[in-house]
Amino acid sequence: MAQQKEIYLTQEGLEEQRKKYAELKEAERKNIIALQEARSQGDLSENADYDAARNNQAIIAAALKEVENILNNYKLIEGEKNNLGKYITVRFLNDDFRLDPAEDEEETYKLVGTVEANPLEQKISDESPLGKVILHAKVGDKVLVNTEDGEKFEVKILKIADE
Repeated sequence: MAQQKEIYLTQEGLEEQRKKYAELKEAERKNIIALQEARSQGDLSENADYDAARNNQAIIAAALKEVENILNNYKLIEGEKNNLGKYITVRFLNDDFRLDPAEDEEETYKLVGTVEANPLEQKISDESPLGKVILHAKVGDKVLVNTEDGEKFEVKILKIADE
């Protein structure tokens, strides 16, 4: 059997997963009640409520399995010897990747594991093209990012902070 890959979580991400697990368990409990009520209606072959409850049961079971996998295989990001869980401010050095080439563009990202990644919240995965190169970078480093579509751009690490 293949060894399970560690799933990196911040303390905040771990709390979110535990909350999600509790919510899914509650949804599962409510769905069991809905299934029992639908069964009591008699003929199951044309029972839309029963079909809906069964479909919902499958969705909840899959989501629960995913969260259980995360909770059984996570590694808490604390005192890592890399930049996981830290806020990293970078300056984009290539004109092609700036919104306005006349301006020095700086962005701050929180480097997290894949489960917590959310670009809309400026949380990037350690497995993303940018995340991979800033994972072990230090302030002042210039690093080359190779995107998945073959593009390249360079960033300079301006600041690394815990918050």
